Amino acid sequence: MRSIPIAKPLIGDEEINAVVEVLKSGMLAHGKEVEAFEREFADYLGARHGVAVANGTAALDVALKALRMGPGDEVITTPFTFIASATSILFQNAKPVFADIDPKTYNLNPEEVLEKITDKTKAILVVHLYGQPADMKAFREIAEDYNLYLVEDCAQAHGAMFEGQKVGTLGHIAAFSFYPTKNMTTGEGGMVVTNDDELARRARLIRSHGQAEKYLHVELGYNLRMTNIGGALGRVQLRKLDRWNEIRKENARRLSKGIEKIPGLTPPYVDPRAYHVFHQYVIRVEDDFPLGRDKLMMKLRERGIGTAVHYPMPVHHQPLFQKLGYEMDCCPNAIEASQKVLSLPVHPAVSEEDIAYILETLDELSS
Repeated sequence: MRSIPIAKPLIGDEEINAVVEVLKSGMLAHGKEVEAFEREFADYLGARHGVAVANGTAALDVALKALRMGPGDEVITTPFTFIASATSILFQNAKPVFADIDPKTYNLNPEEVLEKITDKTKAILVVHLYGQPADMKAFREIAEDYNLYLVEDCAQAHGAMFEGQKVGTLGHIAAFSFYPTKNMTTGEGGMVVTNDDELARRARLIRSHGQAEKYLHVELGYNLRMTNIGGALGRVQLRKLDRWNEIRKENARRLSKGIEKIPGLTPPYVDPRAYHVFHQYVIRVEDDFPLGRDKLMMKLRERGIGTAVHYPMPVHHQPLFQKLGYEMDCCPNAIEASQKVLSLPVHPAVSEEDIAYILETLDELSS
C-alpha cells in the first residue's frame, strides 16, 4: 500500500557530510558553524541579527525576556496555535490575552486584537500559522498607535513574505523553530531575529548564562545554545529552503485545484498580499461532507495517507488554561476551526503521483 507521511525531513549527503565534518573537528558545542548560520539566516531574511538557540520554544522565551516582559504585563495572542506561543508568555509571569482569528486565514484578527487592548497591554504576539503571514500591515499600525511591541512567531513560516518582505523582519523581534517537521531543520533548534542591536545583545546574554565575557555574568541567563552540529545542518538546509518552498507551493496548488471540485471540502485561502510557504496544507471539512472530519482522517490513514489536525483544541480550552480561569466560550472562530481543519501532506517529498492519489481518495470518500 502507498504510504505518504504527513511530514518528512529531507536529509541528504550534503547535510550528512557537513555534520561529519563537525564531528571530525571535535568542536561540537556552539562555535563557528553556529555563528555562520546566524549570519546567513539573518542575511537571508534581510535582518541585522540572528541569535541561535536550542529550540523554537526557547526562541520565544528569549525574545520575550529580551523585551523585559514581566508580572502585570498583558500580551495579546491567538488561541489557535501550538501551546508554546502562549506558554512562553506565562514563563514571563505575564498574562496571555486571547483574541479570535480570521476564519479564512486562521491567523490572529487585527480587529479582535483592538478590542482586547488595555492599559496593561505591552505586546502583540502574532503567529504566522501554517506558513501564511498574518496581516502585518494592520498589526504594525496597531503596535505603533498603542506603543506596543510586535513579536512574530515564525515557527511555521521560514521564507514566507508579506507584501514582499520576509516574516521575521516585520516586528520588533521574531522567533523561528527548526524542529524536524519544519520547512527546514537543524534537528532541534531555534533562532531569535531582530533589527534592534540592544534586543540582540540581551538575547545573546540570556541564551548563555548572562555571560558578557568568559566568567563575567551580568544578567540571569540560561544555557540555550545551539550546537555546531545543528548549525552545520542548518546552513545546508537554508540553501535548499527556497526550492523546497516552491515545491510546497506547487503541491498546494495541485491539491487545491482538485479539492475545490469536491463538495464539502474547502481548500486553504491564500491572502493575495502573502507568499504562503505551506508548512501545513490545511483543508476545512464542512458539515455537508458525508464523513465527519475525524472519520475522514481515519479513512485516509487506512489508505496510507498521513493526516493530522493542527490543532484539535484551542489553547484556552487546554486544561492548563482552564486551571488559570480562562473562559471556554471566547474566540468562537478558533473553536470552530479546531473542529473542522485537517492537514494533508504537502512537503517536498510528496510527488505528483501522490497528489493524484490523495485527490482520487478524497473524491471516492466524498460519495
